[in-house]
Amino acid sequence: MGTVYVFFADGFEEIEAFTSVDVMRRAGLNVEMITVTPDEIVTGAHSVPVLCDKNIVNCDFFDADLILLPGGMPGAATLEKCDDLRRLILRFAEEQKPIAAICAAPMVLGKLGLLKGKKATCYPGFEQYLEGADCTGAMVERDGNIITGKGPGAAMEFALAVVELLQGKDKVAELKEAMIV
Repeated sequence: MGTVYVFFADGFEEIEAFTSVDVMRRAGLNVEMITVTPDEIVTGAHSVPVLCDKNIVNCDFFDADLILLPGGMPGAATLEKCDDLRRLILRFAEEQKPIAAICAAPMVLGKLGLLKGKKATCYPGFEQYLEGADCTGAMVERDGNIITGKGPGAAMEFALAVVELLQGKDKVAELKEAMIV
């Protein structure tokens, strides 16, 4: 089993990021929190600071199984501007490796043209950035190797969809029972 990399920038949505990291770690996945900014302490949209595990410039991602982008603003916009992250996302898309993005973050995938012809969802008002996508408005969408989520209220369903993709329905059922979901 490789590693899931979750990317952080100031202004990230805490519920989406922390729920994803927590649920994936409960599932036994190796999860690394990566900052795309020079400071390894990143502050969320609601003033919650977090110490990330590593900085993007210190990673080669050779063991990456999935990359995950939490939403929140201006966090998602900062993720979109990170050249290293954009290159990694394009490499993942080319290799058909899983990519997950929630809330405002699907715009990063949309602006890279990765959602053309795919079902996707995002925070209301960000549909314009999901170029060529079939925007469903669902809480969570999985189309091929891409999972998108609508926003903070979809965080648990989104995290469980990621676990299902990597570990299957039995692991999700186990987690749901243990967490009383």
